[in-house]
Amino acid sequence: MKYRKLGKTEWMVSEVSLGTWQVGGGWGGNFNEAIAHNIIHTAIDHGINFIDTADVYDGGLSEKAVGKVVRERSEKIYVATKCGRQINPHVNVGYKPEVLRRFVEASLKNTGLESIDLIQLHCPPTLVYQRDEIFELFERLKEEGKIQAMGVSVELVDEAIAAMKYEIVSTIQIIFNMFRLKPAEKLFSQSNISQFGIIARVPLASGLLSGKLVTTSKFDPQDHRTFNRNGEAFDRGETFSGVDYNKGLQAVEELKEIFKGNEPLSAWAIRWILMFPQVSTVIPGASKVQQVTSNLHAMDLPTISPEQMLSVEEIYKKYFKAEIHHLW
Repeated sequence: MKYRKLGKTEWMVSEVSLGTWQVGGGWGGNFNEAIAHNIIHTAIDHGINFIDTADVYDGGLSEKAVGKVVRERSEKIYVATKCGRQINPHVNVGYKPEVLRRFVEASLKNTGLESIDLIQLHCPPTLVYQRDEIFELFERLKEEGKIQAMGVSVELVDEAIAAMKYEIVSTIQIIFNMFRLKPAEKLFSQSNISQFGIIARVPLASGLLSGKLVTTSKFDPQDHRTFNRNGEAFDRGETFSGVDYNKGLQAVEELKEIFKGNEPLSAWAIRWILMFPQVSTVIPGASKVQQVTSNLHAMDLPTISPEQMLSVEEIYKKYFKAEIHHLW
């Protein structure tokens, strides 16, 4: 396993880590505690020491599974969770320090941990990033020992930049993959970016960059890839990175030509993200053990050539930039 520094925290975290949105069943599936525990244990067995979850994943079951496994292990595992998405309607006025405090305390109870290593605001409305009292709450929670560090999970690059003005913010979690290049252009060029741990989420564009999906692929009715393609339930950028599904499939075929050989496109997609030194860790999800080991294989791939990097950028420009670059 290779490790990178996570911003102001100074923690050295696995450069390929584990996201747990779909752990223990997959999007739309019934949560299976045994599967979840097996996936998390396997990740730790292979040197992963950073696990990302959220209080809304499977109604808290993901947090409970992560906490149970971490308590069973002797290694130091950094647990990152998120808060805020339970606010309904999910609007700026719903964000209140006392509400967020209750969420953090509930996450402590769910995980069974004495302190949460990293708490992240979970894609709050843009106006929240202008409210000092929200970020002051996390200063107090850190002083109380309930959290060790605080970060933000954002939809927009501009939101990430707005959050960077707060001293308490140590990390930025953002969608970054071969179909979402704006962070590399606008966020990674910030003069103080080295102070922040960048957590790259949705690295496989909801499976599009696995190279396994086709026009006739079917998804569970409860899978966001069925019901959120146009943002019906939450930001559409979370589903297939906001790109048109069929255009995405066309782009994937061109990417397969660039990365010919025996290695799956999914591994190259993760390796591509790791080419950016500003990224601290990538958090692909897994709904089965085999996906954990497959994702980790990305670290063993050779350096991607400048010509290949440029070809990926050209595909982005050809298929997606005009439609999505300005949106996020």
